[in-house]
Amino acid sequence: MRTFKDIACLSTLGLALAATTLPGCAALVVGAAAGVGTVAYVNGELDTVVEANMDDAWQATEAAIKDLEFTTTESKKDAISAESTSRTAQDKSVHIRLNRETDATTRVRIRVEVFGNEDLSRTILEKIKSHL
Repeated sequence: MRTFKDIACLSTLGLALAATTLPGCAALVVGAAAGVGTVAYVNGELDTVVEANMDDAWQATEAAIKDLEFTTTESKKDAISAESTSRTAQDKSVHIRLNRETDATTRVRIRVEVFGNEDLSRTILEKIKSHL
């Protein structure tokens, strides 16, 4: 007869195995645990936390958009969050969202078009970081 401890161990082992063998689940686990400096690209969206307060992250985002010569179509910000939507020369939509995490950190999420573009998202992030 199996004990509760045996069943719990088997259940935990099964969940761990599933998380490491299913790419979507593993990516979600990595993305959920993303901390400062960790970059996760899940379901078409790049997600990271940068070491910068909200105002500095916003200024860096605006400078990156200007450097990349994107056309801003919408821009809004308050003390807790900010959003910028712009378009590339190829008319691709770029949506950047910032959320205050702490006084010294800001979460940055970048999505290109509906399904995402990892290379362009990483280029945008690197440009933002260059202004921090």
